[in-house]
Parts: sequence; C-alpha cells; structure tokens
Amino acid sequence: MAKGVRVGLKNIHFAKILTEDENGVTYDTPVKIGNAIEASIKPNTNSETLYADDGPSEVESSLGETEVEIGIDQLSTAAQALLLGHTILADGVLEKKETDVAPYGALLFESATTGGKSKLYALYKGRFQPQEESFATKGDSPEFQTDSISGVFVRRDHDKVWQRSVFTGDDGVKAEVIENWFKKVYEPTTSTP
Repeated sequence: MAKGVRVGLKNIHFAKILTEDENGVTYDTPVKIGNAIEASIKPNTNSETLYADDGPSEVESSLGETEVEIGIDQLSTAAQALLLGHTILADGVLEKKETDVAPYGALLFESATTGGKSKLYALYKGRFQPQEESFATKGDSPEFQTDSISGVFVRRDHDKVWQRSVFTGDDGVKAEVIENWFKKVYEPTTSTP
C-alpha cells in the first residue's frame, strides 16, 4: 500500500500579513479559524502555443491566481473579523461595513495520510471574500448547516513563492519544521540546494 495518500483534513489556520516589502514579509501568529470539513485549491495556469512550420512548436505557461475554498463547521465572529476585516464592537456584536478590507495573509492546514503521517501546507499570500450564507428550517431530522469561505491567493512579490508543503514521512524533514508549522509561518532557514 502506498504511504502518504491523503485521507483527512484538519488544523486550518490563517496568519495575517503585518508587513511586506522588497526585503520580505512578516506574519502575525497563525490562528485556527474553525474545524475543517473540506478544502480545495485550484491554481489557474495560462498557456500559449507557438505554431511554426505548420505545427505546434513551443508551449509557454504562466501561473495566475490560485482559487481557494474552505469548508468549516462554523465561521466564528473572531474568524470573520480576522479573515474579512470586520469589527467586533465593545458589546460583542460583529459589524460589517462596505468599507471593510480583508487583509492579506497565509493559509496553513494539515492533511492526514495513510501510514499515520501528514502533509502540511502553506499558501503564502491571499485574501478571502465575504461568504455566502444559507439557512434552512429544522425538520424531522437535523441537518447541519456549515460555513464555507473562498479566497484568492497569489505569489509573494519579493521571492515569487506562493506555496510550500512537506510530507512528515519524508527523509530529512526536521522535527522543528513539523512542530512549528502552526506556531509561525514557515520560512526556510537555509538556501535550497
């Protein structure tokens, strides 16, 4: 049996970008935004084919935006304020204004795999859009009404990185990388070979 096949999803976190310039990015501490149900990541690629001598000669591709949708049990008041730039008033009421701006940040999550290991993911720069909400009356049998939210992620300007991931079962993976994945946004400590 192949080891490392995805079989689960948990630990969805968001870390707001505090500063970004030509030298790098600093992130706030990652915050768990809810209990994970599902997630989809859809990179958009644009390709062009050059035709020469009566046939296709070369293909060039470029990565565009990456569409992300996550489903969680419930999007709490604090999570909505964090992800969408809304305000929690002094009396605990969530206030949404037309002028609210969703902050850029990193999305982190974990996918359990066969063999008892995990794959850890980080998407480095994106923002979420106000979520759709639907409601239904309670009938004879309960029906869960969960939340989902979608966003768009792009590369970082200073290093062109848009995603990093690690399989915890690979040789050479340092224990501190795994231990710290949800404590701070991962950045390599040394150059890649």
